[in-house]
Amino acid sequence: MAALPASPLLVALLAATVPPPAGPGQTVPAGACRAGETAVVVDTTAHRLYLCAGGAAERSFAVALGVNGVDKRRTGDNRTPLGIYPLGTPRASASFHRFVPVAYPTPAQARAGFTGSAIGIHGPPRGLEGAARLQALVATDWTAGCIAVATDDDIEAIVRWLDERRIRLLRLSRATGE
Repeated sequence: MAALPASPLLVALLAATVPPPAGPGQTVPAGACRAGETAVVVDTTAHRLYLCAGGAAERSFAVALGVNGVDKRRTGDNRTPLGIYPLGTPRASASFHRFVPVAYPTPAQARAGFTGSAIGIHGPPRGLEGAARLQALVATDWTAGCIAVATDDDIEAIVRWLDERRIRLLRLSRATGE
């Protein structure tokens, strides 16, 4: 799904700072990953994306979500979906460096009347330079329903992790452990 346009006003509104991504050896909250789970997990309440392998979080990243929150139901609601979704093959993106498609809606959601498309995990919008500005992009929800990380390095690390493990599963929940 396309993001809201990057503008000086958007960047000015995103003044808060967020902690850097958790790397190897850094503390990740208990319950971020389910026992035995190997998947990308997004805790939408904490605004964190976890790379879970065998039930342990190997890394985590701060994320921005849909500008209108979560629980996507229809095209154009600017919400991030909740649920478990297959992930598509990561691809280059002129707008966000890299884009990992999320198979929203699921067939069951489509039968229930959910609509929408072009949901994904992606990097920051093109045209914004400077680490402080990019890091601020995950301090406020600004996407049209996607999950966005702050830097090209973040999305590259996620894509590498997916490719190395051949993982193509995403779990989006209001809190870890759901």
